[in-house]
Amino acid sequence: MDIPLGVLANDKTRILLVEDEPGVRRSLQLLLQANGFDVRAYATGTTLLADQSALDATCLVADYRMSDCDGIETLRQLREKGWSGHALLITAFPSADLTARARQAGFDAVFEKPLRQHILVRAVERLARPAAEG
Repeated sequence: MDIPLGVLANDKTRILLVEDEPGVRRSLQLLLQANGFDVRAYATGTTLLADQSALDATCLVADYRMSDCDGIETLRQLREKGWSGHALLITAFPSADLTARARQAGFDAVFEKPLRQHILVRAVERLARPAAEG
């Protein structure tokens, strides 16, 4: 794997990715890994929440609609466990109401599917890397 200049392999920022669609999950995982992130990918919010190492992550990228619990509920439960990182919500069902609820829940931004990959990568870089450098 090629790592961008300035990003050391042992100094990667950990990103949590929860997406129930296997193809989308793998595509996003590869995209973020190619941009120098340590990505932990999960098929369900429940699986993510059961992983104690998830609390060490800097940023969450969560799908809104999933089979077990939605992205907003996943973030709420992560916060209850003491996680204080940044969060991005992705959805194929955007609405003003969803955006308002996501912001109120603590998401930094909501992105509509299909994703513009470069915009997602820039958002993750902006939110995650300053915390890792500080």
